Amino acid sequence: MSEKLTLRALVFDDDEAIRLLLWRYFDGRGYEVFTFPHPRACPICDVQSCVCPLEESCADIIISDLEMPHVKGLEFLEKQISKGCKCRNLALMSGNVSKEEHETAASCGITVFKKPFRIRELDAWVRSVEATIPRTRRLSDWFLGNSK
Repeated sequence: MSEKLTLRALVFDDDEAIRLLLWRYFDGRGYEVFTFPHPRACPICDVQSCVCPLEESCADIIISDLEMPHVKGLEFLEKQISKGCKCRNLALMSGNVSKEEHETAASCGITVFKKPFRIRELDAWVRSVEATIPRTRRLSDWFLGNSK
């Protein structure tokens, strides 16, 4: 009998109602869920390069609002990619994404959800992501030990 894979999602949004909605959604799917009002509230924002061991990642999904205090969501996700973040399932949410921002996100492999989004849109994306997560992948404990 195979052990159930633990999944983890990081949610960044300055709107508490959206954080709660996404926490409930991911928790209902069995995820460990960490929510933040902005990227600076999370330890992964402060490191200069990804500190997760080679075969590990801090999360399976990182989803961020575009407009937040301190740093825009797209800038945050681009920085995570440039730092070598091993989480490859990144999404951006916004009610107003410019054509340029949408193109930049697409070129980085970041999925964009237009607010208000439908849960079924998110669910379809999450299910497709889950189908690609190797059963052998491990989550980094570094993130948990350094949570603010």
